[in-house]
Parts: sequence; C-alpha cells; structure tokens
Amino acid sequence: MPFLSYPAALQLKKELGEQMPDDYLQSISHWSDTCAKGAGAVVKVTSAQEVSMVIAFATKQYIPFVVYSGGFNTSGASSTYGGIVISLENMHSVAVNPKSNTVTVQGGARWVDVDKAAAEHGLAVVGATANHLSVGGTTLGGGLGWLTGSHGLIIDNLLSVKMVLANTHIVTASISENPDLFWAVRGAGQDFGVATEFTFKAYPQRDSVFAGLLFFKQNVLEKIVEFANKLDKTRNGNQGMFFGFTDYMQETAIVAILFYNGIQEEAEKFFEPILSLSPVRNNTKMMPYFEANGVVNVAARATGRKRISGTSIKPPLDIDLIREIYREFDMVMANYPVGNSMMIFEIVPYDEVVKVPNDATAYANRGRYYNVASIFCWEGEQLDGRMKTLQHFMMNKIRQHSFHYNDDGVGVYANYAGYETNAKELFGDNLPRLQELKKKYDPNNVFRKWHDLLVETGSVG
Repeated sequence: MPFLSYPAALQLKKELGEQMPDDYLQSISHWSDTCAKGAGAVVKVTSAQEVSMVIAFATKQYIPFVVYSGGFNTSGASSTYGGIVISLENMHSVAVNPKSNTVTVQGGARWVDVDKAAAEHGLAVVGATANHLSVGGTTLGGGLGWLTGSHGLIIDNLLSVKMVLANTHIVTASISENPDLFWAVRGAGQDFGVATEFTFKAYPQRDSVFAGLLFFKQNVLEKIVEFANKLDKTRNGNQGMFFGFTDYMQETAIVAILFYNGIQEEAEKFFEPILSLSPVRNNTKMMPYFEANGVVNVAARATGRKRISGTSIKPPLDIDLIREIYREFDMVMANYPVGNSMMIFEIVPYDEVVKVPNDATAYANRGRYYNVASIFCWEGEQLDGRMKTLQHFMMNKIRQHSFHYNDDGVGVYANYAGYETNAKELFGDNLPRLQELKKKYDPNNVFRKWHDLLVETGSVG
C-alpha cells in the first residue's frame, strides 16, 4: 500500500476540514514511545459518518489506516508510517439511562468518563481496573475489571455496539441484530471494523469501596502468595487483588493492590493477613468506585518506551515459581534502566467468566486461571530487542510451568498479547468461525493491524 501523498492529504483535508488537527506531533504520540510513528495524516473524527468517509477515502486510494482511541497499545496496532490515523479522541460522550440500567458510550471515551457518569446515578458497569484506558480497546479484546468477580467480563455486559465496516456501512451488532458480527466483536472486534458506540448493562453500585496500593519488602512474598491461594477458595465475587513486583525507593519491592466492594470493617478483616505484614507504604482506604479504578493508573510512568506482555497462571500458585520470577525480575531491574516496570499477578475471581462457554463469543480465554501482566519501561531504542527477549523469557516460563493447551481456555489474554502472538494461540477453536466471518464482513482483510486472523502462525505488524 502507498503512503498518503501530499495531494491526497490535501484532498482528505478538503473533504473533512475541521477534523484534521493542527497539533500533529501530539496527535501521533502514544503511551509508549515505541509506537510514535510518522503518520501521513491524523483525522479526529466526531461521528460514525466521518469514520465511514475516512475509510472510503483510504480504501479507494489504497492507503493504510489505523484506529486510535487511547494510545495504550504497545504493539503498534494504532500506529502507522505514512498512513491515516482515525482518532476517536473527540468521541467521548457518555449517556446513562437509569430506568433501563444501561450506559451508552462513544468509542473514544475513557473508563473514568464512564465511571463518573454512572456513579451520578448510583450505577457502575464492568470496566477496566485502570480507568485512563479507552473503552473501545479494552472492550473489544474481552476486558476485565474489579467487578468481573460479580458480573463477568466487559464483553459479557455489552448489549450492543455500533460499527463502521470495511465497506463503509454503519451497522449495529447485538444479540438480535447482526448476531454473527456481535459474536465476533466480543473478543476480536478490532479485526472487523471501527467501534464508534457501545451500550453496556449497568448495576447498582455502593458509593464507596475499599481499595489502594501497598508496598512491602521482598521477605513477605511467601505470605502474599499464601493469601492469594486462600483468596482463590474464599472469595464471593466482591474481592480482588493484584500483587507482584516493581521498584520502590530504588529497590525491587512487592506491590499489592486490594479491592473490596463493601464496608471498611469487612474489608480490613478480609485482608488482615495482608495488611498485617508491615507494609512500607499503605494507602488503602474507603474511596469512590471510580477512584478505585484509578489506583493502577499511577503504577507506570507516562513517558518513555514500554512493552506490555502477558500469560496465565493456574491456582494454586507455586511459591517456588513466583520466587524464581522475582529473582529474574530483580536481576533485570539491577542491570537495566527499567524504573517503573512491573510484573503483576491478577487475582480477579473467574467464576462468572467461566459460566459463559468459550464458543459463546469470539473471546476464547475463559478458564479457571488468572492473568499475569508484565509492563517493561525503559529508555533507549537500542534496548528494544533485549527488553522483548527478557520479557518473553519470563512470561514463557510461567506459562510452561502452569498451563496446558488442553485446558478449557487458550490461556492468552488478547489485550496483553503482542503482535508475535498468532491468531490460533489467541482464539483457539473459535478461529475457523472468525475466518469465515472475515469473508463476510471484511473480505479484503482491511482490519488486520491488531491481530491478523488470516495468518494462523504469526501476525502482521
């Protein structure tokens, strides 16, 4: 495909006018500097109709395009050299219907917008644990949050989605309307079009919850793993915990992030085995639900080069494995400029998730296991390859130790998977149906930048 030529850029600007921004450098910036690429044009759309116009222009001119909603993807799926960026940043409205307990959200909104709007009506939707993330990117890959223990994945609470397809048609997908597309969108949505609007089911939510960050010396690791294994057996859906490793006060420390959807007395009693471990820092407290979803936001720095990767781990967690991963992470921290990097084990209850069969949606990662997320942060392009190798080594060690392909789910969370993860690994037995639906909704494979469904043994970057 050719780059966007100057005459073509002028023609695009003529057709779209005000939606072509002047702040070009800011418009191509991403959370990770590894994804900042020189796009030929950035179009800040304000409606599904404008998205349709850009797609029509790009496909007619054979110009590549990508979709940008939050800029937190570190695989480069929302970046392009010389192509067109369809930015949804200006599409961020949220409408709450307290009578039907539904929330309708535009594709460029952030979860903090949703959380605050819903809270005004005593409601909440299942949203990301980091509320600075975009609604679109999180949802289309499956999505989990602190309310997953009670209500399942984000896609399990998605009622409908408005999509702009490769043929520029604007359609709605739901259980009753284009149900085959709705099946595909819930887990592989980025491969079928541009999602410009979502409608979610909402639930009554108490005003405040117990949540916060704690940091510990490394000598409490065994006690925290012991509690995580206990949590797997004693939870009722209202509790969750992340724990792992990061740097604190120039040392590799143990970090824990707690969540309890209830009163403080109950929360402190439930988490007493953690709270009593003499943390070097403890900012847990009662806070609004939307604020609890912002606790993770402060965990990784805003600038520099970053890479997200992930895998799964089955309970009970093996303390020897966790110790080994800690030692390897500590070695990386000691030998490379990787401040603010993290390795996180996400102990979010899976009972509601596994009630939905793996073939009920395109999302194939439903099983009795937990996600593991790794965020590496560094400076200097010369370290890009090394960081990828070290991260892959640790993730692969966890996966090989605790996961087997004959389990129910694939064990790969698409929102953490990089471009090196192939379609078969992501979607397992659901891949053939997805490939058939691509023939119907995107026969020219226009939407392939996220994960190419037509390439089973590797993805196109």
